[in-house]
Amino acid sequence: MKKVTLAGVPEHFNTPILLALEDGAFAEKGIDLQFITVKEGTGKMCQMLDAREADVSILLTEGICKHIINGGKAKLVQWYTKTPLLWGIHVGYASKFQKETDLKGTVAAISRKGSGSELMSFVHAANMGWNTEEVRFEIVHTIDGAVAALTAGTSDYFMWEQFMTQPLVDQKIFRRLGVCASPWPCFVIAANTIFASENPTDLQTVLAVINRYTSSFKNRATAAADIAERFHLEPPQVHDWLQVTEWSQEQITLETLNKIQNQLVSFNIIDKKGTFEEMVIS
Repeated sequence: MKKVTLAGVPEHFNTPILLALEDGAFAEKGIDLQFITVKEGTGKMCQMLDAREADVSILLTEGICKHIINGGKAKLVQWYTKTPLLWGIHVGYASKFQKETDLKGTVAAISRKGSGSELMSFVHAANMGWNTEEVRFEIVHTIDGAVAALTAGTSDYFMWEQFMTQPLVDQKIFRRLGVCASPWPCFVIAANTIFASENPTDLQTVLAVINRYTSSFKNRATAAADIAERFHLEPPQVHDWLQVTEWSQEQITLETLNKIQNQLVSFNIIDKKGTFEEMVIS
């Protein structure tokens, strides 16, 4: 069997892949899929793609686009989701900040440079009408690091997917001041360029299995229960999340790529745009 390493965050979005692995769906097609969970997020997975520590990754759109434009050794393959990510804007429970406008000029906790938590902090600042060049950061690596930073007061706020952070809100560790939706589909599948060029059939096999499971996942009677049990979430919360989440099996088009890049430029996340040939495996 062909060994393929797939990196993704240990979050509910990737439940269809976990089910495919448990069902032996990749093995049936001759693929020994090694799913690597990366709690540090998109910035770390970009590094892993470059180092060939991962052949394929499921990453945040804004992070991987910036990485490729800046010379990363990866290309986009297809969409993984078609809906935006809802980023909760969190402060420590005992924080003095009570509303989003209070956060102007404060320090955002981020997992690392180039991460979604960093890039969405720019999006949020732009949405609020703040000068994005004045946004300040503290690198905290993980959610646990964010908890420590917000509790100690070395950082002031932290943006992360609202459903995954809900337990911290329920436990009165975080308070959520608001929600900021990404202005684009949130997750995309990308591959290391060498792996993709040398193994096009294996890549397509992996995609076919992923697409089969993502296209049918919401029809499973146990979908909400599967997520709730795996990620320690409340079933009603998971049900609400499933109502606003759609996976995708679609290819990336030039029109959509240009639209996203124009938005990234407007938020000062990138300062130049890449061509379709530079960014997408066709």
